Amino acid sequence: MSAQPGAVIPVIRVMRPSDLDAVTAIEQRTYEYPWGRGIFSDCLMADYLCVVLDSGTDLIAYAIVSIAAAEGHILNLCVDKNMQHRGYGQQLLDYALDYARHKCIKRLFLEVRPSNEAAIILYTRAGFNSLGVRKGYYKATGGNEDALVLVHEFSSD
Repeated sequence: MSAQPGAVIPVIRVMRPSDLDAVTAIEQRTYEYPWGRGIFSDCLMADYLCVVLDSGTDLIAYAIVSIAAAEGHILNLCVDKNMQHRGYGQQLLDYALDYARHKCIKRLFLEVRPSNEAAIILYTRAGFNSLGVRKGYYKATGGNEDALVLVHEFSSD
């Protein structure tokens, strides 16, 4: 089936400083303990891969990936709370994986809350495997929540 007539297909593009307010707003709507605007600004200045999914009128999602030597780390991959379960997370994750392959990295890491079942399913379907647990990594109501550390190993071909 094709898209609805007049439907806009969101595109992935590089995050710009002018996107920071919208990205921060998505982060605040989606997470109980969001990153602040300064962290996103720092990621741009550090020249990490910072991309957004842009509908043409609004930002839907974003991803931030750092690369150092032969390893990468997905620091943040977020779909606006109001736009989840539409395949946008998969679209951004595929982009991040392709970027990592292009950079010839061997491993791509990330942390995820054990309570975020949808994200865990997304990552495991994409070939991420459990590497371990970081105790008390995330802020949570009444204390802290552990993080599952996942890794995607790239083949040498």
